[in-house]
Amino acid sequence: MSTPEPLENTILSRIYGHRRGWAFSKKDFSDIGEAGSIDRALSRMAEKGVIRRVIRGLYDYPAYSKLLKKNLSPDIDQVAHAMARKFGWQIQISGNAALNVMGLSTQVPTQYLYLSDGPSKTYEVGNIAIEFKKTRFTQLGLKYKANEILVQAIQALGDRTLRQDETQKIIQYLVSTSGLKDVAENGELNEMLINRVLKDIQYVTSWIVSNIRQVLLNKEAP
Repeated sequence: MSTPEPLENTILSRIYGHRRGWAFSKKDFSDIGEAGSIDRALSRMAEKGVIRRVIRGLYDYPAYSKLLKKNLSPDIDQVAHAMARKFGWQIQISGNAALNVMGLSTQVPTQYLYLSDGPSKTYEVGNIAIEFKKTRFTQLGLKYKANEILVQAIQALGDRTLRQDETQKIIQYLVSTSGLKDVAENGELNEMLINRVLKDIQYVTSWIVSNIRQVLLNKEAP
């Protein structure tokens, strides 16, 4: 028996409400329908090509490149957080993984490490390994995920003056993930985004805050 169209439309509405690249499982729709019906609806949408099955039980709304004229590979950080939501884990990205997410690492990543309060497990997404390591870690308590990634990346780079290319990539990342239309459309940082970041990171280690302030206040977006 087919899933009623209204349920499928409600699921699609939530998917479209997120940016392309969003990864999810049936857990993300548990408030709008019975698990079995949602599972069947997601499978059917994947067969139609509306969404993409990343691994068993996990999907994404793939980002599309107009230049390449094809869907891009899954966003590994989105996949990791979808897994965390699915299993009820709290996770924190590691510094090296944060560098990869922000494009600050020149190495081709084959593994992304996340600290987790869940069991230690590794998942394969194409040729990329996502490793969750059970450990005791300090929750940053940041409101925005992009800022958590930013802080971990700056920490991994160390207390030093950032290069011009590093600064540009950080700003590009903040613009692309801001969710603020005026910032994304103009391609530059405005006072609203700057204040949002600085307020969110105010209790982070002082040298990290100082380095981020230099990026935000002394540089213009590319």
